[in-house]
Amino acid sequence: MRQLQWPADTDQPADTDQPAGAAETVDALLAGRLAQALDRPAPQQPVWPDPDRAREVGALLRRAAPIVTAAETARLRRELAAVAGGQAFLLQGGDCAESFAENTEAHRRANLRTLTGMADVLTRRTAVPVVKVARMAGQYAKPRSRAVDAQGLPAYRGDMVNSAEPTRAARTPDPDRMLRAHAAAVDTMALIRRLGRGGGPEARAAAGGDIYVSHEALLLDYEQCSLRTDLGGPEPRLSSGLGHFLWIGERTRRLDGAHIAFARLLSNPIGLKLGPDTTPEEAVTYVRRLDPHAEPGRLTLISRMGHTRVREVLPPIVEKVTASGHQVVWSCDPMHGNTYTSANGYKTRHWSAMADEITGFFDVHRALGTHPGGVHLEVTGDHVTECVGGTGGPAEAELPARYRTACDPRLNAEQARELAHVVAELAARSVRDRKGGPR
Repeated sequence: MRQLQWPADTDQPADTDQPAGAAETVDALLAGRLAQALDRPAPQQPVWPDPDRAREVGALLRRAAPIVTAAETARLRRELAAVAGGQAFLLQGGDCAESFAENTEAHRRANLRTLTGMADVLTRRTAVPVVKVARMAGQYAKPRSRAVDAQGLPAYRGDMVNSAEPTRAARTPDPDRMLRAHAAAVDTMALIRRLGRGGGPEARAAAGGDIYVSHEALLLDYEQCSLRTDLGGPEPRLSSGLGHFLWIGERTRRLDGAHIAFARLLSNPIGLKLGPDTTPEEAVTYVRRLDPHAEPGRLTLISRMGHTRVREVLPPIVEKVTASGHQVVWSCDPMHGNTYTSANGYKTRHWSAMADEITGFFDVHRALGTHPGGVHLEVTGDHVTECVGGTGGPAEAELPARYRTACDPRLNAEQARELAHVVAELAARSVRDRKGGPR
């Protein structure tokens, strides 16, 4: 399994005192563990009509250079440890699903400008570092609640799998799309690095920290194709070169499933979405499975409860996980639990419901004396009309004007900035509480 070793021209983890031949032994061990993980049940995977071509594409991807480096991922691990310890804040955001059609430099710059603008608001108000993680450079696959859509066609599963065009041919899974998605991700990461070096409004992060990239680790035929041995942690693990931060979604987090087993093998920081049906006991089981060595910041628990449920469901989960001794990052996704269909037939979310869920999230942590570590948002820098509400946001009747999302509705730049001010006020209060200042 030689692809598991870092290429000579790639940033490597710190050297460890390994006897001669140890790398080969580690490769064999991890290859066996990976095979066992991928042999488990894996929901939300496409059935490729040409399995041989899918294997050929996988072989091509294994020969490609990593999109991110081990050194970058190690920096993110350290920064998330600070978040878990209450010394920083995590801001994660970007498109619900990246698309090939929208993957222009102008669109990516606008999204980065929105993310860094939100981070500026948070930093100025709280005076704590903000860790910026973009939903970018790999967010091309999406889980779906149904295998077929309302027209009886195979569901659109993201541009990495098929096309949103409503024809049977376009909806047929095509493994070559993984190559196109990888190339687009490479281009996006190159843009982020270039902006970081050159400065400008999209990359104020150059002075205030890196912008890291993340995506949902959903399509396992893709995720297994850029793995390298990482000997720098408490045990030999695999480091993904496809993104700095990977998360497991609500629909794929089966405890006995391939996605959890795969994530367990990675040294990358891992996120886990937790919906309102999650029990405290389940949460602790996930934490012990994904963070067996109790590494601060290794695991980010992303609650997506809905604004009517968060104050009820989240407290016992936080209490149980905290009592387990694991120092996780607590993050709030206020988007997915507040989705509804408008009277004119558009999937949307109301700004006030999202603001209320975030407020409830902070209220829970304030009451328990724990750190509300971050937010996870679906946002775009484009002037879309997909979510309703906010001071200048659209009403339901205005949704058709610029409804362009490839999947779920996103906050536009104005709505995102307004929400950032809400988060900043709540986070500033949390900082004052920790310092013993006036409430």
